[in-house]
Amino acid sequence: MLYPKKVGTLPGNDDTVKRTNEINTIIPMLDAINIQGKNITTDALLTQRKVATYLVEERHAHYHFTVKNNQPGLFQDIALYFDDREEPDFIICDPPDHGRIEIRKIWITTELNGYLKFPYVRQAFVIERESTTKKTGNVSHDIAYGITSQPPEQASPQKVLETNRGHWSIENSCHYIIDWNFDEDRSRIRTGYGPENVSRLRRFAVGLIKSKGVRSVSQKMQQLNRNIRAVFDFLRMTKNAMPCKLSH
Repeated sequence: MLYPKKVGTLPGNDDTVKRTNEINTIIPMLDAINIQGKNITTDALLTQRKVATYLVEERHAHYHFTVKNNQPGLFQDIALYFDDREEPDFIICDPPDHGRIEIRKIWITTELNGYLKFPYVRQAFVIERESTTKKTGNVSHDIAYGITSQPPEQASPQKVLETNRGHWSIENSCHYIIDWNFDEDRSRIRTGYGPENVSRLRRFAVGLIKSKGVRSVSQKMQQLNRNIRAVFDFLRMTKNAMPCKLSH
């Protein structure tokens, strides 16, 4: 079994598959899964016309795509439409989690359906996230644009917002640690078995840190970075290893 970055597991043993990117592996991966009637969410890299057509026409599923500058025309059209947005269609305030308070707002429209040059668009949306760190009071803002093949009767603003949050909860828990700490998306290791081997080593390192009960992998990696003695103590690799306090 092969393990392409992020998208999951592919059947087959052809070495050429290992060297393909996410765009080329998403369809073979989904071919092995029953997705009829399901809503498939992806990040911006997979916001592709070919993928949209495959999902809706061939698999009778729906898509929920993030839109960024890898689709510049689509991104600019949606951003321009929502530039003068007023009252949001739905707002949710999440309870404090990990020392943060988050407010999410969504604006959604069907008016771009016939204008956007993208197959099966039934709604376009923009989501604004405001996060406040309770300890410092620092406020950060994030804006995300997207499209979905689900019409309003199947996906209300609240449901679209929940779907978007569900996607990023998976992204954060499964992939964000690798991308953020190892900058894996920009890795230039591309030949032979290099990408697969390095990816496995990265995941092994993260799993090893998590196995010690650490909540913040990023913080622990910073503490251990270029400090061999700290690594030995953390992993209890020597007889005189010092007790290592866990980071929470």
